[in-house]
Amino acid sequence: MLYKRFFVLTLLLSLITCRGFSAVAPVPFTIATDKAAYKPGDRVIFSINKSLPSTTRVRYKLLGNVIQTVPLKATRWTWTTPSADFTGYMVEVYGTINGHEKIYATTAVDVSSDPARFPRNGFLSVYGKLSKQYMDSVLYSLNRYHINYVQFQDWEYEHHKPLAGTVAMPEQQWKDIGSRDNYKNTVQNYIALAHQHNMLTLHYNLIYGALDNAKAEGVADEWRLYTDNKHKNTERIPLPMPPFKSGLNIMDPANNGWQKYIAANTLEAWKVYGFDGYQIDQMGDLNKPLYDYDGNPVNMAATFGPFIKAMHKYMPGKRLVMNAVANYGQAGIANSPVDFLYTEVWPPEDGFKQLAGSILHNDSLTNGKKRTVMPAYMDYDLAEKPGYFSTPGIVLADAVIFAFGGAHLELGDHMLGKEYFPNDHLKMRDDLKAAMISYYDFLTAYENLLRDEGKLNTPKVSSADQKTKINNWPPQRGQVSVVGKEIGNRQVLHFINFTNANSLRWRDNKGTQIRPKTILNPSFRFTSPKTVKKIWFASPDVNGGASTNIPYKLTGNTISFTLPSLQYWDMVVVEYK
Repeated sequence: MLYKRFFVLTLLLSLITCRGFSAVAPVPFTIATDKAAYKPGDRVIFSINKSLPSTTRVRYKLLGNVIQTVPLKATRWTWTTPSADFTGYMVEVYGTINGHEKIYATTAVDVSSDPARFPRNGFLSVYGKLSKQYMDSVLYSLNRYHINYVQFQDWEYEHHKPLAGTVAMPEQQWKDIGSRDNYKNTVQNYIALAHQHNMLTLHYNLIYGALDNAKAEGVADEWRLYTDNKHKNTERIPLPMPPFKSGLNIMDPANNGWQKYIAANTLEAWKVYGFDGYQIDQMGDLNKPLYDYDGNPVNMAATFGPFIKAMHKYMPGKRLVMNAVANYGQAGIANSPVDFLYTEVWPPEDGFKQLAGSILHNDSLTNGKKRTVMPAYMDYDLAEKPGYFSTPGIVLADAVIFAFGGAHLELGDHMLGKEYFPNDHLKMRDDLKAAMISYYDFLTAYENLLRDEGKLNTPKVSSADQKTKINNWPPQRGQVSVVGKEIGNRQVLHFINFTNANSLRWRDNKGTQIRPKTILNPSFRFTSPKTVKKIWFASPDVNGGASTNIPYKLTGNTISFTLPSLQYWDMVVVEYK
């Protein structure tokens, strides 16, 4: 799906900070960590960007509970992660001013020995002559978002022959399929920087693409797919030339010869470029009869599983991920050795209901064992020309994706607006940069509630005031939608604000979604089937996601509570005895 449109490349990416302020505003406190994720017992190195008041403290929280608090006297400090694996922590730097607690800054820490448990996928798309300072800034930003997988889009020389040159004598520079200049040093430096931040690097390529010169380079006619059963007419996807240097000839992913050929050429490339795995792409349902060389009909979706299993055999120890374009072939992909499920969302799945439904569908395929990452392209029409992303639509989409346990592929060397990843027409305004920091901190700190296995349910929640109309999911315009999940001894309640949404279409093609009006002190009632121990609240829209205990009133089995505010998304956690 990455070759549908022309592109104009722009190489602008600002170094992202934790809060979006104008140049004349005071510099905010911002925390950085040295890695995107850690193993149990690792040392985390924190740094904060300016001096702290003498009364400053730092506390480490696990799901709203403080596990450690210490004074903070320096702008650089360390913390040894606990022994529990696959756990997210919220880190709050705070102080007391005039008797009131003030949160200065927050961040999250993911302690996971395997990133597949909680994947957060980012991307790179440009490999020209880039300065070290620029590349450092890109990886710093991805690290601040806790991105733990980075896919390298369109880095290779040819789809069927990714390596330019040979292992002994690799080319220093080459043209990719879009006739862009890519450089060996840039790709290698990006891989090294990603590894320094504990990010896994994925080599992007199509499952079945071969350029027009492929036959001369050993790609056999017997491996191709045809539009007739007499192997006269090959299936070929034309691309505009220039800028593209070739169309794409479609191979049979289930053909053993093709599998062995592409695996061997990929492994040759990895001897020069130390990728950790293979990001496999497709183009969705091609909507036509296809045949192999012997005239047998080919069910393309059924070929994906065998291909992935073959790559697993040829590439032991390497990570595998495959795109299910509009969920095409996802059942076979889910039943293969992929780290997580990756669904590129397309019409008619344009509603928030359908967006959540794709995540739930994926969960059903693996009984919740594999998480979902979604390339879901925001402001799609707006991205046809230079401009800015519209913050409300993106934040509202992320609230839905994250609340349902997914992650959004959207952040890389720029924010993503098109399926051709180098398209960099739209920039992020400061408020969107700030929101993304808070939302990815939230996704990481509360990953055990958002993304661990649990049971979605329909809690009995009602509004206790006249100003807030609520409904259980799916959303309705003019109301707050409630998403419930029971996990262990906790009931999670997500409140997502659609009260003044002008549309329930997540893609927000023209960037016209309206910023939700903040509801102050909304009150709710919850009918609890169990004895309640405590209730706490956290929101990526408030204090960087820091958690706060909420007082409540119990009348019979009905609990009444009031939240500080609701803008886009609040999470309430009811803990049972």
